[in-house]
Amino acid sequence: MSTNLDAALVRIPRPRAEAAREAGRLLDAKTKPKGSLGRLEELACRLAAIRGEVPDGPLPPAIVVAAADHGVAGEGVSPYAQAVTGQMLANFASGGAAVSVLTREAGARLVVIDAGVVDPPRVEGVRAAIRNGIRGSGNITHGAAMPHSITVALIEGGIALAEELAADGIAIVGVGDMGIANTTAASAVCAALLPADPSDVCGPGTGLDASGVSRKVEVVRAALRVNGLDGDRGASSDPVDVLAAVGGLEIAFLTGVMLGAASRRVPVLLDGFVTGASALVAAGLAPDVTGSMIAATRSPEPGHRFVLERLGLVPLLDLGLRLGEGSGAALALPWVRAAVAILTDMATFEAAGVSRA
Repeated sequence: MSTNLDAALVRIPRPRAEAAREAGRLLDAKTKPKGSLGRLEELACRLAAIRGEVPDGPLPPAIVVAAADHGVAGEGVSPYAQAVTGQMLANFASGGAAVSVLTREAGARLVVIDAGVVDPPRVEGVRAAIRNGIRGSGNITHGAAMPHSITVALIEGGIALAEELAADGIAIVGVGDMGIANTTAASAVCAALLPADPSDVCGPGTGLDASGVSRKVEVVRAALRVNGLDGDRGASSDPVDVLAAVGGLEIAFLTGVMLGAASRRVPVLLDGFVTGASALVAAGLAPDVTGSMIAATRSPEPGHRFVLERLGLVPLLDLGLRLGEGSGAALALPWVRAAVAILTDMATFEAAGVSRA
């Protein structure tokens, strides 16, 4: 690993338990029975712990969506053509995608990243992940997805973006993904790092039927075998090596966003299964990073359950979302806003003249 990445890893703090306790004391003083707002109160305390202090106002949000193409798409693991990745990148930038709509509704900034799309659109509003990157990952059934140097550069690019957003006043970051066949790459990463059998983590993705899922399982098995990650070997490997071998360009970039946000005490809202794969890599590099993560949603992809269990996270939402794009993270932002508002705006028993129990 590079010295830049190593330096970022040592800056990641643990959640501050005293800040969570202070938020709890403030919540108990509000005009309600103790704990009566359930997981909303838990969320408020977690936000305080991550930030290291009780929020004193709304947290300005951003959603980062990273897109890239995958060589494994050539193995027939998605019902969509690879060209859709670039087309959706343009849709994000023009404001027509689901995450574009949901981000606007949540009052958040949308940051669209080209992490390695084969045929990127020439539109405003799309940022390159790194300079001199590559256009699409390799076919992981034939060899590595990407060079180790590119993998590290993408992680560092994500760290730099998160630090830039934090410096610009963004106080919570949601992450999302786009890339035809990226649930196959995510399945391979998760199967290696958990470790788990490919049949336990592979799902329909964007709409595969049963035979398509079976093919996907065999493709993941082949990828793990070709890259020397089958059995328990992946779990004992360096997370960056696993990512370079069977991951994706956008998965690498989002790993960096999570690490960079955590280093600045900025909470990270995870979306679905693909961002969960990034979170596994990030946690492998810096275990304390999980303390900065909040699971926005539970994906129907079977592997997501195992990822959330490994990370020790319980999702805020369970709506059957399997779109990706950061749509679940955007939908969770009103919950975040409400949790902070309860802390800052709700009256106490003393201020309202209400008798305690």
